Parts: sequence; structure tokens; C-alpha cells
Amino acid sequence: MERVEQIMRHPLYLQYQRRIDELEKDRKFCRHDRGHALDVARIMYILTLERGISFKKDVVYGAALLHDIGRAAQYEENRPHDEAGAEWAAEVLADCGYEEEEISLVTRAIANHPKERNKGEGKEDFSNLLYEADKLSRACFDCAAQKECYWDDGIKNQKIVY
Repeated sequence: MERVEQIMRHPLYLQYQRRIDELEKDRKFCRHDRGHALDVARIMYILTLERGISFKKDVVYGAALLHDIGRAAQYEENRPHDEAGAEWAAEVLADCGYEEEEISLVTRAIANHPKERNKGEGKEDFSNLLYEADKLSRACFDCAAQKECYWDDGIKNQKIVY
């Protein structure tokens, strides 16, 4: 997964991830660190395998690694993280050798991931897979801040699935 390794070493990815880490250092709710991104990647890839969907592994990992990269813009500029993330992800993905069609697929999923599941699309839709993996990655059942969390109880992950 050379392209994924390139993302992990990309100067913009590193810069934005460091900013997020610093901005969230005192956050009591879920953080958006590399561990979270890798959890999302692994769960998303498991979902593709279980459902027999043929998305390339490095495309799945690229989407998951970059899905929250716009959080710094949300905190510092009050700009939606999905909007900034899709923009920044396109630049990183292009630099890392992803094809235009792959970039479009990933940036669409990043732009859609914080929203409610795309009702017109099925469970095989790439955006829905990212949304689902993002939610499944959270251990709400074991979170000390669960009662203060703004997530609706209907989407809180109350059991281990993956």
C-alpha cells in the first residue's frame, strides 16, 4: 500500500494532523487522531470484504485517513470540516498518485461522511461505507463523556461490532 504510506508521510497530511492533535489535546470527547483514522480504515475495509464489494484497499484507507483532516479548519476558521477535508484530501491524493476517478470517489465520501447516511444509496455506496465505519469506530459504550455527547442516542455505538 505504497500510496497509503505516501499519505502518511505527506507534508500537508502531517501538518493538518499535528494541528488537529494540538487543538484537541484537552478534548474530553472522541478525538480525531491517526488511531481513529486507522480504526475507520480497518472497519471500512472489513465491511467491503464482508459485503463482497470491490473497492481497492488503498482507496479505502486513503478515504479513512483523510476523512477528518479538515477538523483544524472547523476549529480555527469555523469552516465545515467535510468541506475543507474534501478540498485538502484532493491535493494530498493527487500528490500520492491516486487517479482522478479515485480522488472524486474519496472526496465525495469525505464531503458526505458527517451527514446522515445517504438515503438514496445502498450499503455498498462508498460514502455510506465511510459513514458507517466512522460511527462503528467509536466506543460510545465505554466513553466517560457519553452523557454529555451531542450524538443522538440512535447513532451512538453501544456495543462491539468490529
